[in-house]
Amino acid sequence: MCLPGLARFLLAGLLCQQAAQAAAPPALAEKTPSADVAPDDPVITLDGFCAESSARAGACSTVITRTQFDRLVEALQPGMPLALRLKVANAYARNLRMSAAAQKRGLDKTPAFAEELRFARLQLLSQDLDSVLRANANQVNDADLQQYYEKNRTWYEQASVARIFVPHAKQAGGAADAMTQVAADLRARARNGEDPDRLQIEAYAQAGITRPAGKTTIEKVRRTSLPPSHEKVLDLMPGEVSEVISDPAGGHFIYKMIAKQTLTFGDVKEEIRGVIAGQRYRDSVQGFQGGTVFSDAYFNPPSAPSDRPQRNR
Repeated sequence: MCLPGLARFLLAGLLCQQAAQAAAPPALAEKTPSADVAPDDPVITLDGFCAESSARAGACSTVITRTQFDRLVEALQPGMPLALRLKVANAYARNLRMSAAAQKRGLDKTPAFAEELRFARLQLLSQDLDSVLRANANQVNDADLQQYYEKNRTWYEQASVARIFVPHAKQAGGAADAMTQVAADLRARARNGEDPDRLQIEAYAQAGITRPAGKTTIEKVRRTSLPPSHEKVLDLMPGEVSEVISDPAGGHFIYKMIAKQTLTFGDVKEEIRGVIAGQRYRDSVQGFQGGTVFSDAYFNPPSAPSDRPQRNR
């Protein structure tokens, strides 16, 4: 299959043609082109091929130098790894031969090709603009980063918590309100200082769950790592126990704050850069979205009447 994550239309097209080939050796993934290959040294040679129709078959060859091929791959994907360059080189060599044959057949003069070329130009220009917008969005200065950090410090709190999970109902069935009362009782006992791990074992026993309960301690908890209805847990002070949080699709949860700290600006600087850059990028593309009307008559025509005969009444 093609590689959908690649940013360029042309690169995706080149790689689609190589999809059936074996993957490049893993060792190539970590390598870069050798500096011993000079700019004018050939890196691809097509023996017996010349694009010019006047050349005799087998009398010439087509040579692609390092400079020429580097220019291509940097346009497609800056910093392309060596393994991917080899795939592109295979596709490029094949395309050179096939495009020459296509031109001899006059396929470059057809109305269909003109439309394909027009659409490819639109797509490539859009993708180039997208790259520029992303690059501009990533230009975030330290002052902006610091200001965002100070304004959103609570998002950079990190905690160690104990979490007790109480199922909604017993394994063998029964009223759900029975486990609701169990959760309330366990929460009261957690507030009185009982060990959360022991309370978790009891919660499983009350629910008829026979598998091991496991440890309740969770490290490095952030608001962003919690379900929205659980985020308030980060407002607890060390030693405090949350109310019972009941999720309809999950169960009952009881948290006890063990320790909490605010990550330093240095710890989260690059994370904040990503947040700001992402928002700036979304803002920059907002103007290109919406405001488009599609014809329902064309794209969503009414279903054709049924061909089944109607019953006489």
